[in-house]
Amino acid sequence: MVTLLRNAPVVALLLMMFVTPQNGAELREFGKVRLMRVPEGGIQPQVAVDGRGEIHLIYFKGDPGHGDVYYVRAKNGALFSKPLKVNTQPGSAVAVGNIRGAHIAAGKNGRVHVAWNGAHAPGGQGKEPMLYSRLNDAGTAFEPERNVIQFAHGLDGGGAVAADAVGNVYVVWHAPEPGSEGEGHRRVWIARSTDEGKTFERERPAFDKPTGACGCCGLNAFADHSGALYVVYRSATEMVNRDMYLLVSRDQGQTFQGQNISKWNVGYCVMSSESFAENGKTVMAGWETEKQVYFGRIDPASGKLAQPIAAPGASDNRKHPALAVNAAGETLLAWTEGMGWKKGGTLGWQIHDGSGKPQGEKGAAAGVPVWSLLAAFARPDGGFTIVY
Repeated sequence: MVTLLRNAPVVALLLMMFVTPQNGAELREFGKVRLMRVPEGGIQPQVAVDGRGEIHLIYFKGDPGHGDVYYVRAKNGALFSKPLKVNTQPGSAVAVGNIRGAHIAAGKNGRVHVAWNGAHAPGGQGKEPMLYSRLNDAGTAFEPERNVIQFAHGLDGGGAVAADAVGNVYVVWHAPEPGSEGEGHRRVWIARSTDEGKTFERERPAFDKPTGACGCCGLNAFADHSGALYVVYRSATEMVNRDMYLLVSRDQGQTFQGQNISKWNVGYCVMSSESFAENGKTVMAGWETEKQVYFGRIDPASGKLAQPIAAPGASDNRKHPALAVNAAGETLLAWTEGMGWKKGGTLGWQIHDGSGKPQGEKGAAAGVPVWSLLAAFARPDGGFTIVY
């Protein structure tokens, strides 16, 4: 059930309505915000919007340790297509830990690319694959998945995928430097394709600074409309410095500039995830620090992050931010609360205006499943949809 947060307009309750789209996923309308359940009772939704405005959604189903990834598309955000199974090897995806699931990107001519942590380790423990697949030329099925790791083994937290409009595809993950151990020796690795994912180059480190990487935390990657590539991840220096780093590349992933965007001194793994959003003009990044979620605008010229903006109100272990930016420059920030290991929670949201100031529309809803996340996108009508 959707509930209003304190000070939200009571009249907005009158705007709520319930709709059942073609795939049976429940919709709930609340002002500009629409809440939608993951199709088929799935979890861990991830969304990409292509240059034509088409919505591409993936989600996980099955045993959390050995499940499957499914894909649907929609032009209006409600009437989704018949699901396509992404992985050809049954049970080759994992959902345990919230942050190890599949990521999606829409690249050249709207082609869909998916990458995920493999559930199986054919080379033995510590050799889990970073799997990648793409939609075929006809858009009717996914090609057999491939492991893009050639030597940088040691997956723990999740990887990510990004794609641009000219055919570059990037799969990113963190793992120890070969021959070393420990979080302080983990690095962010990038495998690049220049032919829409047909082939991938041998992976290489994305950043030369020794920041380490939080082992059981996720990372995220995003390519904007200009082709700039962004990566955000949590570092792990001296075990207790688990800061957020933003990497920016303007030469198709060849080199990166990095900056520490949020400090956090904590001596345990926080299992955090990150998000990006763009409206063709503005790129936003979202992350978690000290049990609160934040977002900030990335300057298109310098690649620097503006002053971070926190979700309003008191925090109850806020995690897993999801962002969307509409054509008017308004930003939706959504997040989970109260989630933990084998524990579901609630979601919250707040709309911010173009300057980052919170507007009146905010809310909350119960029922985020165990091991799940949120996804969000802006609709052509100026509203937002949160998938959970």
